Amino acid sequence: MTSLTDLFLTFMRIGMFTFGGGYAMISVVENACVENRHWITHDDMMNITVIAESTPGPIAINCATYVGYKQRGLAGAIAATVGMILPSFLVIYLISRFLDDFLEIAWIAHAFQGIKLAVGILIIDAGVKMVRQMPAKALPRVILVCSFAAMVVIEILALRVSSIALLLVAAVVSLAVYVVCGGSDKGAAV
Repeated sequence: MTSLTDLFLTFMRIGMFTFGGGYAMISVVENACVENRHWITHDDMMNITVIAESTPGPIAINCATYVGYKQRGLAGAIAATVGMILPSFLVIYLISRFLDDFLEIAWIAHAFQGIKLAVGILIIDAGVKMVRQMPAKALPRVILVCSFAAMVVIEILALRVSSIALLLVAAVVSLAVYVVCGGSDKGAAV
């Protein structure tokens, strides 16, 4: 059985050494929880990512809470969540307390430029892993291609489109295909 200390320390390490928010952390969470510790499966990770994206709160914290809960119930959820939050809280507290002009320090500003690049790479890595784990069925592939195309068009045209609206459109399309195909037997094959 996984200990509360192990949950706390694992997510504290993730929270301490991952910059760039939840999307950048997805790859690190997957590495720690799926590949190294085997606390969850790749399918669980994909489901967590979708659910965490569509629920309130930061995606990485939602992932930590789910994994902690799956391992040790409410106490595990609290341990994992506090472990994920604590490093960021302490860093921000120290920066706000002692360094008023933190980003005006030249070497820190340059470090953050490098961190931006690393964050982009972590996000791409998480996306590639998710695509590789995606079922080789027509519907998920079509939704992936259409979503990517919509994202490119929205970015090029600088349109303001709610991510919630995009999630709802994808859900409606999937539900419509499910209904049209007559339920889970035929819909699962699409």
